Amino acid sequence: MPYDKKSELPDQVKDNLPKHAQEIYKEAFNSASEQYDQEKTAHKVAWSAVKEKYTKNENDNWVKKEE
Repeated sequence: MPYDKKSELPDQVKDNLPKHAQEIYKEAFNSASEQYDQEKTAHKVAWSAVKEKYTKNENDNWVKKEE
């Protein structure tokens, strides 16, 4: 099931990720859900996409990686 809006994302994503990271998650999930049959796999792909650009800091908050 693809997500049309960030507001449709799982609470774990909406409550923890910055807006830009939520957008990355949504786009990656939607793309992966077209390629893979299992929703679980699409979620894993989406988290991997977020982790390419974001990391957790010492306060356990998601922050953009420095380039």
